[in-house]
Amino acid sequence: MEEQLSFEHFKNEVLKDYRIACESRETSLLGRKEVLTGKAKFGIFGDGKEVAQVAVAKFFKPGDYRAGYYRDQTFMFAAGVANVEQYFSQLFSDPDINNDPFSGGRQMNAHFATKNVDENGEWLPLAKIKNSSSDMAPTAGQMPRSLGLALASKLFRQVPEFKKHTHLSDNGNEICFCTIGDASTSEGHFWEVVNAAGVMQVPLAIFIWDDGYGISVPKKFQTTKGSISTALKGMQKTEDSNGLDIYKLNGWDYAGM
Repeated sequence: MEEQLSFEHFKNEVLKDYRIACESRETSLLGRKEVLTGKAKFGIFGDGKEVAQVAVAKFFKPGDYRAGYYRDQTFMFAAGVANVEQYFSQLFSDPDINNDPFSGGRQMNAHFATKNVDENGEWLPLAKIKNSSSDMAPTAGQMPRSLGLALASKLFRQVPEFKKHTHLSDNGNEICFCTIGDASTSEGHFWEVVNAAGVMQVPLAIFIWDDGYGISVPKKFQTTKGSISTALKGMQKTEDSNGLDIYKLNGWDYAGM
């Protein structure tokens, strides 16, 4: 009986993930059509990253923070932070905060910001919310912010007077999920943050969506050795050193991820 329930749960989970991936891909295709026919403003979309982002979302827990960039729509759909209607409201610059709760139509599409405070300026129970810091247009601009958010978790874990703020942190057991495209890893912000994170040993998970191109330039013209994971090899953490754990996965390997 337990095996049957487990199989049914797994089957339903796979079907749910497949549906999210398909809906997100159709969102990208329709959104691009609206932009190219002049009906919507400038838009960049997340097609090609659906399966990997569905996998990431499974580990994104209440209290965690996202510091990402403008191709994370599937991540946000799968995490339950955003939906397709809100996505298009932002694409069409809807100023109604009820339709676009992330920026009231003020930012580009796929810029997701969740609230930190309520209408009275009081802190929300961030430890119970899936949080997203506001996206920004400059490439790799999310990197320094991700380091700060990860450091905050470490401080909540280490500083005694911080431990009383249980509505903001569960004893520092939060992770910052940082996402970035492989081309933006050429930015100085990226290298400074990766180095600092390796030194400081903060709870920061960096997901690099490597699809071979930076908008239009092949990665062989953008990245040393044509592979950011290979270029970062010297920062791999070992038993007797600090650094980072580096993993390289295929974005279509649903079960593996």
